[in-house]
Amino acid sequence: MMANYVLSTYQKFSKLPFGQWLFSRYAARRAPYFTTISPLVTDLSENHCECLIKKRKRVTNHIGTVHVIAICNGLELAMGFMAEASIPKHLRWIPKGMQVDYAAKAETNIRCVVSVKPEQWQVGDMKVVVNAYDDANQIVVSGVITLWISEKPQSSG
Repeated sequence: MMANYVLSTYQKFSKLPFGQWLFSRYAARRAPYFTTISPLVTDLSENHCECLIKKRKRVTNHIGTVHVIAICNGLELAMGFMAEASIPKHLRWIPKGMQVDYAAKAETNIRCVVSVKPEQWQVGDMKVVVNAYDDANQIVVSGVITLWISEKPQSSG
C-alpha cells in the first residue's frame, strides 16, 4: 500500500538535513494557528505522532510554566497529523471535542504524544487518548480528543 500524502511528505523531509524542522514549518503553515507554538514533529507513522514544544517565553504563563493552551495546541496538532497519516481512504474525520486534565506543572520542554489502534478507525465517535510529557517523562497534561469519523461521500463520475 502506498503511503498517504502526509506520511510520504514527512518521510521525504526526514531524509534531509533539518528535515523534521522543515516539515514542521511547512506543515504548520497549512494551519497557521499552530505556528504560535513553533512545534517540531519528531515522530510520525501510521497511528502515531509525537511533537515537541520547546519552553520559550512566548508559550509560558504568568508563573513561568508552559501554558496549558499551548500544550493543548500541541496535542491537537499531533492528533491531526496522526489522523491524516492514518485514516483509511474511505473515511474522513473532524474533531468534536477535547477534554484535558492538568496533572503537573509544565516546567520544561513538552512532548505531545498520540497513538491509536488501527481497529479504532470506525464510523462514529472515536476517542483518541493524548498525553503531554515533560523532560523527566512525567505526564503534565492528559486527555481525550473525540473525533467524528464518517464515510467520504461517493464521487459521481
